[in-house]
Amino acid sequence: MSWRATIVTLFPEMFPGTLGVSLAGRALESGTWTLDTLNPRDFATDKHRSVDDTPFGGGPGMVMRPDVLAAAIESAGERRRLLMTPRGRPVTQDLVRELAAGPGVVVVCGRFEGIDDRLTSACGLEEVSVGDVVLSGGEPAALLLLDACVRLLPGVMGHDQSGSDESFEADLLEYPQFTKPAEWRGMGVPEVLTSGDHKAVARWRKLEAIKATRARRPDLLAKYVAKLSSGVDKPPKIE
Repeated sequence: MSWRATIVTLFPEMFPGTLGVSLAGRALESGTWTLDTLNPRDFATDKHRSVDDTPFGGGPGMVMRPDVLAAAIESAGERRRLLMTPRGRPVTQDLVRELAAGPGVVVVCGRFEGIDDRLTSACGLEEVSVGDVVLSGGEPAALLLLDACVRLLPGVMGHDQSGSDESFEADLLEYPQFTKPAEWRGMGVPEVLTSGDHKAVARWRKLEAIKATRARRPDLLAKYVAKLSSGVDKPPKIE
């Protein structure tokens, strides 16, 4: 059974967008996952197909109506329902793995000043954010989230190891990568990578991942250290 993504959006023409090319696109074409959209305007009940109204209490902008949006969301079925919003909890690789392991998701893309807050509890929406930024709508965030999920579906990535060695998979950033030419603009590559010693290469990569995480994301390193204390992993010596 295919992993299914349904996007609730006022701009269905934005999909599949980047999800229609490369790994995600090939997986979509092969049926590994499916993508469909629901336009809330199709669930409006007035002749103008209204989906928004002025906010109670006054203020600028418009707010998406709960009755119209709920009808669209509930027509999608009972998969996990996500609302892309800057006030949501951050999307992490752990969450992406959870979502990819399930039957699929319903992703709600807000517009204007956002959605009526009653929708969150009424429709069981999980509020998630892709970063501390404000976008013109939830669609770009939805594209990012779905790309992260689809690449983890079985058979999407060509090499079984591709997903396990990347940033965040072990609460560490990824180690540096190098390729040919071995000498470029006066710079070489670490000798260990051309030594043929696979154990030494693995150790170097783990060490470099820890160094990069310590320098750039100490919050992630704290999670990694906590995992070490529980005996899940064994660190190399940092010099």
